[in-house]
Amino acid sequence: MLTVILLIILQASASSGRQERQPSQQADQRLSTGLRQSFRPRYRTLPPSSTTTSRAPSEGIERRAPRRPGHKYPCGWSQTKDNNPTSTAKVITSAGPFGTVQILASTKGPQTGYIPSSLETRGHLSTQPILTSIIPQPTSLLSTSSTISVPTTSLPTVSTMPSRDIFADPIATDAPPSAISTKKDHPVPRLGIKGTAPLSTNKFYANFFLGSQTAPSYLHPYSVAWAQGKGASASWGIAISHIEPTQRVYGQTNPTTGAASYFINPVGIQSVCISAKELGAATTLTTESLTDFSVRVCLRPSATAQAAIQFPLVQGSAFITAIFNGASPLIQTGVFYKTVTRSTREAKPGVTKYKLHLEDGTTWLLYAYHTKGDALDLQVTNNGLAESKGPFYGVIQAAKDPGNGETMYDEACGTYPTDVELSGNANDNKGTYTLAFKKAGMLLTTLAMFALPHHQSSFDDATRANLTSVKLQTTTKGMAAAVMADSWTMVEDDLPVNMSFVPWSPKAGSISTLSSTAKTFIRNIAMQEVSQNILQQTNQNSMYFSGKALAKFATVLMSINDILGDKALAEAGLNQLKVAFSRFSENMQQYPLVYESAWGGVVSSATYVTGNSGADFGNTYYNDHHFHYGYFIYCAAVIGHLDPTWLTDANKAYVNMLVRDVANPSAKDKFFPVWRCFDWFHGHSWAHGLFETLDGKDQESSSEDSMHAYAIKMWGTVSGDQNMAARGNLMLAIQARAIQAYYLYTSNNTVQPAQFIGNKAAGILFENKLDHTTYFGTNIEYIQGIHMLPLLPHTPLVRTPDFVAEEWNTYFGNGRAADIVGGWKGILYGNYATIDPRGAYAFFSSPGFDPSWLDGGASLTWYLCYSAGMSFSFLSFLEAFPIGILLTVNLFGTKLSVDCESLANCSSVRRL
Repeated sequence: MLTVILLIILQASASSGRQERQPSQQADQRLSTGLRQSFRPRYRTLPPSSTTTSRAPSEGIERRAPRRPGHKYPCGWSQTKDNNPTSTAKVITSAGPFGTVQILASTKGPQTGYIPSSLETRGHLSTQPILTSIIPQPTSLLSTSSTISVPTTSLPTVSTMPSRDIFADPIATDAPPSAISTKKDHPVPRLGIKGTAPLSTNKFYANFFLGSQTAPSYLHPYSVAWAQGKGASASWGIAISHIEPTQRVYGQTNPTTGAASYFINPVGIQSVCISAKELGAATTLTTESLTDFSVRVCLRPSATAQAAIQFPLVQGSAFITAIFNGASPLIQTGVFYKTVTRSTREAKPGVTKYKLHLEDGTTWLLYAYHTKGDALDLQVTNNGLAESKGPFYGVIQAAKDPGNGETMYDEACGTYPTDVELSGNANDNKGTYTLAFKKAGMLLTTLAMFALPHHQSSFDDATRANLTSVKLQTTTKGMAAAVMADSWTMVEDDLPVNMSFVPWSPKAGSISTLSSTAKTFIRNIAMQEVSQNILQQTNQNSMYFSGKALAKFATVLMSINDILGDKALAEAGLNQLKVAFSRFSENMQQYPLVYESAWGGVVSSATYVTGNSGADFGNTYYNDHHFHYGYFIYCAAVIGHLDPTWLTDANKAYVNMLVRDVANPSAKDKFFPVWRCFDWFHGHSWAHGLFETLDGKDQESSSEDSMHAYAIKMWGTVSGDQNMAARGNLMLAIQARAIQAYYLYTSNNTVQPAQFIGNKAAGILFENKLDHTTYFGTNIEYIQGIHMLPLLPHTPLVRTPDFVAEEWNTYFGNGRAADIVGGWKGILYGNYATIDPRGAYAFFSSPGFDPSWLDGGASLTWYLCYSAGMSFSFLSFLEAFPIGILLTVNLFGTKLSVDCESLANCSSVRRL
């Protein structure tokens, strides 16, 4: 596949950012016309290709695709000879009442950015995330002499949650179980990392230690990248960028929905670069102090030299901060200066202030707090360079002024965040979590930090009082607002503590009561499904598909026990499920897990054996761990629920190891990084592991993300770890809020662009773009359905009835769902049960139901129990009304006409 980068000239005066990506070369038209049909692999190395170049003629920037397999610099871009950053230009200096202004006598067009024109697919497999092989009918049924009875198994009570800090203690601190072999190496080198494992693999700063080390890292609202002597600035420092909505590029408009197929923000714009004279061709970039919220990036004149500049990077920072200890600063730009003004008065004692007016019409503020020696004195050399007249000791901070931010920045300058301490508690159904920012510099100064929309909507009163009117657009998370505070506290008032394994809705709670007729019908189905060959179906060459198969049978057995009440049949199947699970807990599967100590984590051995980085969806490279292991954690929770004697130390250690790998809450655990997948700043997880990418981290399935939180909640409940259960409940509540803002769109969504929300679901959410597609195909059932599976009790918490109704009407209503084939059809109708449980039940119970409509990781037993349970909840709602009246109600987002005289048989309930 050719990787083509198109150059887009970004003008601040443009009235609209809507452009279509056009091929710059005739050869590229093949990619352009096939672009929406070729979103292949879910993380793989690029195939051999010749270099494809797109050039901005005025600036001489080019973007190169790799020439050969295994090329280590897929994101590198180079600068041609016509760009000389050290040349001089005429500068007019004028002293005025507010400061000394250095005016460039000649103008220069702003730097061009570029748009990655195709989906980066390295390491992504094109395999659909559903099991599509035909499941043979059982040749015999499980032998059991059972009678339907009320189950006696019950969950431990979790109604009273711990009030202490639920993040304080580790899950465990011992090594992984002895069945897990160890390796000291990993296929991905740790470029420039000054530190030892465990190391975070899925965090915002990973591009600094992957591949070319030059792809952007997204802090929100800014992005930063190592310029590495390239680009319009030719700087060797860190380039800072901020993108306005008018600079976005939108894809083609769907004529049916009116929504753009994607939107993307340009990369490579070097608005302000902070560098030093000492940096040059021998410069090396290193990282240290890697945490779940922050990193320190160091630029060294050579591999053995001390750092010339250190950049403490923390998500949400209002300033990009650079620490100098005697190097001579260079302040560069690829957008080019109009004027550089040094303020007459210091912003505060010891802090020199500059205003940088750029050719794109933006204004950036530069603050220099000198801790010793002289204040920062900049001399403008040309349109792209202002250099210090001497060495500097202290911090330099850059911030973009949206037009009303100068007063706030003046107040907040001089201090900067270095890390974040996460704490939280949960009492009954109320949970809180606090981000306490560690800081340095002027410690008496209050920090300014930018909060995302889901933070703002959940702030407690004290934090909300510190919100300011200063706002900056983020790339994919709406408008960020500045908060003047050293800590934030967010509140979730409705934790799903009453959610268990049975169907659940926010209004009705847990639902385990079905009519006797429904139970009898579903039990016949369950007998067929539980008699399938569990050992064979769960013996896959993939942790992902094996986990899905285990979870399928766990859900069947839970349904038989907790809903149908047939304990004997459940026990007969449970014995087989335990054996199937033991294949993995004893690490005897086709590709056993290994603990690798280079990064610090439990990974599939598939890549070690095959050499394919995309094996098992890139598990070895830390892709999708929360998806893969979430299914195992859920299965284990069900087994422990059905048979508490199974919760031996060995079994608990194995499952806890999986939880620790994806959701370790404490740095006291020295084997796994803290919160590998879930991002407490963004409110959801990142699935993208150790692959460099221009568009930052991404996640394709919001529903599997919330599944892993649900699994953690239930495993914590069953295993007796109340802190874990509380964290799972809190994660679910936060995910519901964040996913509804960023991933799933009702018509009143004001976070994402109006041009995009008609898609109803994000497709793939990156840090820098949203693309309404999948890595495995462009069918609409794929794109929407990947945010539906798996159907579990938590589903209606995240996928609200209003959203499901809008999505269904947009894509699948009026008989369109009937045209869907394969397992995706069952996924759609399972989702449909949220708004029309009777209609869904009728579909799944139809005499003509085709088993091919079931994903191999889903069961007809559960779909029937779920839709019947939701239907029973609906009937219980109707019992509150007087008999003998005709009424219209709106329940779960569906408008219904109900004749209450015939409530007993419900034949008069119909959708309007």
